[in-house]
Amino acid sequence: MGHMQSLSRRAFVFGSAALAGGIAFGAYSNAEAAAPAADGNPLAAGLGPNAVTFNPWVEISPDRITLIAQHADIGQGVGSVQPIMIAEEMDLDPGQFEVRFAGPSPAYFNTGFKEELAPFLASDQSPAAEAGRAAALEGLRKSGLQMTGGSSTIPDTYEKLRMAGAVARETLKAAAAKRSGVAVADIRTQSGHVILPDGTKIPYVELAADAAKIPPVLDAQTRDPSTWRMIGKPMMRLDVRAKVLGELSFGIDMKMEGMLYASVKLNPNKGQPLKSHDAAKAQSMPGVKKILEIKNGVAVIATNSWYAMKAVDAIACEWAPSVYPAEQADHWKVLESSFKPEFLGKEWRKIGDVEAGLRTGKRIEAEYRAPYVAHQPLEPLNGIGLVTDKGMEIWVGHQSPQFVQYVAATAIGLKQPEQVTFHNQWTGGSFGHRLEYENVRVLAEIANQMRGTPIKLVFSREEDFLQDIPRQIAIARHRGSIDKGKIVAADLQLASTAPLKGLLERSGAPSKDPDAQLAAGLWNVYYDIPNFRATTYEAQGLSPSTTWRSVGASTAGFFTESFIDELIHAAGLDPMKARIAMCAVPTYRKLLETVAEMSDWKGPLGKGRGRGVAFVESFGTPAAEVVEVTATDRGIKIDRVWVAVDVGKVIDPVNFENQVQGGVVWGLGHAINCELTYAKGAVQQTNYNHHEAMRIYQCPVIEVRGLENDPKVRGVGEPPVPPAAPALANAIFAATGKRIREMPFNKFIDFV
Repeated sequence: MGHMQSLSRRAFVFGSAALAGGIAFGAYSNAEAAAPAADGNPLAAGLGPNAVTFNPWVEISPDRITLIAQHADIGQGVGSVQPIMIAEEMDLDPGQFEVRFAGPSPAYFNTGFKEELAPFLASDQSPAAEAGRAAALEGLRKSGLQMTGGSSTIPDTYEKLRMAGAVARETLKAAAAKRSGVAVADIRTQSGHVILPDGTKIPYVELAADAAKIPPVLDAQTRDPSTWRMIGKPMMRLDVRAKVLGELSFGIDMKMEGMLYASVKLNPNKGQPLKSHDAAKAQSMPGVKKILEIKNGVAVIATNSWYAMKAVDAIACEWAPSVYPAEQADHWKVLESSFKPEFLGKEWRKIGDVEAGLRTGKRIEAEYRAPYVAHQPLEPLNGIGLVTDKGMEIWVGHQSPQFVQYVAATAIGLKQPEQVTFHNQWTGGSFGHRLEYENVRVLAEIANQMRGTPIKLVFSREEDFLQDIPRQIAIARHRGSIDKGKIVAADLQLASTAPLKGLLERSGAPSKDPDAQLAAGLWNVYYDIPNFRATTYEAQGLSPSTTWRSVGASTAGFFTESFIDELIHAAGLDPMKARIAMCAVPTYRKLLETVAEMSDWKGPLGKGRGRGVAFVESFGTPAAEVVEVTATDRGIKIDRVWVAVDVGKVIDPVNFENQVQGGVVWGLGHAINCELTYAKGAVQQTNYNHHEAMRIYQCPVIEVRGLENDPKVRGVGEPPVPPAAPALANAIFAATGKRIREMPFNKFIDFV
């Protein structure tokens, strides 16, 4: 427990704590990141003969070049873009290197989290804000927190991976100079070769042994962007061909010699134990090898996954009841009663005299709701585990390697997390699902009872839904006032379950600090409203919740931008023009102007047609979206969507567009169709037909534009999600005059 607290909690709270104490630390330099001491490079211990590693991301042996992807690929494309950034500087071409996911190591600490941990608005580039981010960065470095999430991959790796490639390139040139006697200045590199002045080409792999005998060149310089061959240019992801042809092996595809298969039935009342079970029927079913009792359920070991799933389904179980309300209506009642001082999370931001502002002009009040929703990735939870007397090996797709070690070790009583060897896998989707540990803990318990035998665990789709820790459930109660055509006050209050605190607790690092994710999309409002307040309340005793694509902003963004639209309408203003006029940040204003130009916004479209706009910044990345709809006799048809996102630097234009379009489809589909409800303590929706994503025939044309005005490099995986729901709700209002204040929208209106 202490180990993980020092590893994670400290990283999450260090920024604010350091600022409170007036501490400021220098930045972790590019050279330090690219070439740490030998004992800080996890690749150094496993090198073969005549092989070399210059830093934690590059390994060269006489027969191959391996580039390390420190962030997990969960479908967002970072298994391609990370090595491409190294290859750009190393002068490698696609096909000249292999890609391997990083193992657990503090060398891969995530610098990208510094923006979220420092308590400043993303647009704030003041000396105080930058000092706070430097303090947060130092805390991250000391903690060694390794995690994929928060759209942090590109902000984390943009500089250090290019520097890692530059160090490798210059060290290979130095090795070639020493071998040939030619000055380094006269040597160049191209397509995986060092090229001497006479045209002689020396493959990098032939220089590995020479390079291993000299120190790395730490004063290497990254190349000017004008010379880039791949970064910023349209490219095909490295994994596309293998995925299209079915050649890429995901975690669920992996097999091992002597492996047996497991499936589980766990208490649907999340977190509660099994009281009793009757496995008589399952014992005689085909393929069954063994039936095990585990902490909160039962497992069947069989000769294939189908046999295991069928048999475990035949086991009759008596479950302990839930500790949260058994029925969904009571979850809402708990939330409704959570707007009280004893549940106060934090007043995150206050400007002006809010109470006086609310007494000025016309008062507007509205309540909004967002339900629990599932993660529902295509690849259900799975993994392979092998426990021996020495420890455990686990093969699983996950976003937090160190936490996997801790959870697995704790589950089977290993003294040190390092006794668990973790192998990360290609993953078929996550959306936050692979930040949790339902499969890790269960797999460890099963493998521990089957020592010496590799066990492959695969959750059935139904079990994956039942055990999923969902997105937070939330209610917002917003008040505002308008006077003389202007918004003069906005008081935003939100009550919700706390997703980040729940995740930290299950990670072994509980926190008593207010959950900052509840404020995402609530406090970071960039409109010039003279009297403004944002407050969160943390509901207690409800279903556990966790991170879900865009986390707090997925709900608060809907609440906030819907309410801003209501205030703008009450003031008699145009939704787009008013937002542009009120936007206090020039680069964000440019974003709104861009999406207005893209959509040719000229005001109302006429009867039965409408456009809605929404602007939300999440994880430092601002995104503005316009949705156009038509009200037909059969329901609302979504015609087009325009999206502008400013990420400072677009690394891969093709993947950028795909990520933005995917985020819009994700946001719209869940806003329209999806919710999880509880009955008798268990989730009622257990497959896609009850938790339906957007259908192909419903999908609109989505036009994307990436801007590069932000002074910092930002991520794009999550930010397109939060504006989708409010832009759609605002468009429906424009077309029909009907305000929808609760997701999913299909409870109130039909869609075609």
